Amino acid sequence: MSEQTPPYATSPRYLHTLVHSLGFRALSIALLTLLMLIPLFMVMQVVQERQAYHQGVLNEVAAAWGQRQTLVGPVLVVPYVEHFTNVDTVTDKDGESRVVSKDIYKDHLAVLLPETLEIRADLAEEHRQRGIYDALVYNANISINGTFDHSVLLKASEGERRIQWENAYVMFGIDDPKAISNTPALLWGEDTLALEPGTGMPKLLANGFHAPLPPGEYTDGATHPFKLSLKLHGSDGLFFAPVGKNTKTRMSSAWTNPSFQGALLPNTHEINAQGFNATWEISHLVRNYPQAWVASDNQTYDLHNFTAGVSLYESSSLYTQVNRAVKYAILFVSLTFLLLFAFEIGLKRRLHTLQYVLVGGSLALFYLVLLALAEHIGFLYAYIAASSVTVLPLTWYLGGILRDVWRTVGVFVVLALLYGLLYLLLQIEDYALLVGVGLLVGAMGMMMVITRRLPA
Repeated sequence: MSEQTPPYATSPRYLHTLVHSLGFRALSIALLTLLMLIPLFMVMQVVQERQAYHQGVLNEVAAAWGQRQTLVGPVLVVPYVEHFTNVDTVTDKDGESRVVSKDIYKDHLAVLLPETLEIRADLAEEHRQRGIYDALVYNANISINGTFDHSVLLKASEGERRIQWENAYVMFGIDDPKAISNTPALLWGEDTLALEPGTGMPKLLANGFHAPLPPGEYTDGATHPFKLSLKLHGSDGLFFAPVGKNTKTRMSSAWTNPSFQGALLPNTHEINAQGFNATWEISHLVRNYPQAWVASDNQTYDLHNFTAGVSLYESSSLYTQVNRAVKYAILFVSLTFLLLFAFEIGLKRRLHTLQYVLVGGSLALFYLVLLALAEHIGFLYAYIAASSVTVLPLTWYLGGILRDVWRTVGVFVVLALLYGLLYLLLQIEDYALLVGVGLLVGAMGMMMVITRRLPA
């Protein structure tokens, strides 16, 4: 026999008691808090759209001014012909044997990296405006010098080797060659070499320039000093490949927020109010490609797989900060609703659901105001203005509901502290989780104090 529902359980009086119970009220506020995720999600979508538009503008400026630059080189390319004499014994149809010699010529392309390499780069940051957006770019004055040693080509081989110095050239790799702002010339010993577009070996270095070597047999010595001065536009960062057997690089700039990246961090660096200085000293042993090799279709090396350098890092862009602020929004909505619920318990008077909705909508609107103002006046002033136009109207609105001066002052103090803590959270990334957990623990403790003497 099935159990029947007691008649009182469906009576209007029972439903009225259930709806007005404290537990049902707490559940309805929790549900309303979850529903606030919908407008907050829409706000986050707006932030991401504006961030994507901003990144698109930065990409347009970088495409016109200069992309992120990686300097690879110099690389010395020397063609040579290797002559072999193949001697073989041939037996004819009459059974007579005779010795036949055949000359074999093979063309090769030797690739040599510098014995020593020193790079000096001074980066001067600039700002380019595109509408309301500011793009950070740089001008780099780069000095490259060092020496090549071609003694490896003079070593004994299986055949006779004829080096074609008349076809040899030096090439440099640059990610965005159109950003070269001067007409550089390569000093090769005492000769000045004109540079030509293209690297000559696009499989090894896709973009860059090269300089044909002056005619000569280079029999006086195996060492060739070189020097190049280059002015380069770029954005985001400047990197280099340590192609020298010993590579020394020094970078400096007045920019105070560098981000050292790549396969190796600098050996020494100094960052102060005047900018930064960084120095790398890198041995060829850390790379996975040799100092010299013979180019062929079966063997190739990627000179870009081991680079180091610096990015001109813009710490906490306004979109990053607004995006992080929105992620804490549900926490602040929850804490504000808990405050209102605590007032309900203390005053023993219910607030209307619409009043909760308006308070939640005002809290969500804060982030749109913050985003709109931050694009024009900067994050700090935008945050002060947005929090003011949120806290003051909310205090006035809740003061009219509570009708108590001291509780209204309490609302103002709590909201002001919450937005002050939010700004603190956005500035101290390393301690954001700790502060956030502290807020939750404090809110839980407050509710325990308020509800510790509730009737059963």
